[in-house]
Amino acid sequence: MSRTSRSRTDARSESGIPDPFELARPLPRAFYARGPRSLARALLGRLLVHDDPSAGRIAGRIVEVEAYGGADDPASHAYRGRTERNGSMFCEPGTLYVYRSYGIHWCVNIVCGPEGTGAAVLLRALEPTRGLAEMSARRG
Repeated sequence: MSRTSRSRTDARSESGIPDPFELARPLPRAFYARGPRSLARALLGRLLVHDDPSAGRIAGRIVEVEAYGGADDPASHAYRGRTERNGSMFCEPGTLYVYRSYGIHWCVNIVCGPEGTGAAVLLRALEPTRGLAEMSARRG
C-alpha cells in the first residue's frame, strides 16, 4: 500500500488557517463497525461531504442523529427482518440505507454493527457548511 502525504501548508487558506475540507478524508469502514449508540455519538460533529462534478464540494456538519438497534429495536426498519426496501441495512458497516419517508423526505442511515444485524444510525440534521446555494436550489 502506498501513502501520499501533503504538507500542512498545502491545506491552508490564505489566512494560514487549515481548511477542514481539504484535510478531510473518508473514514475507513472499520470506523462504522460498532454498535449504533457508539456510532451515533462518534458521528456528531463530523462532516458529511459530497463532491459533485457540476456543483463542486457540498458539505454539512452532522448535528442530530438517531440510533436504531436492528431486530431488537421496534422503531427500526429492520425490526421485522430483511425486506426488499430495507435490504441495505443488513450490508457491511458503512453502507448507506436511503429511503423516502411519507413520500416527501429522503432519509439516510449509516449501517453499523456486524453485517446482517440491521443496525444503523439515522442522520437527522446537518448544519450546512459548504455549497449553501446548491443545497437551497436542490430543496426547491
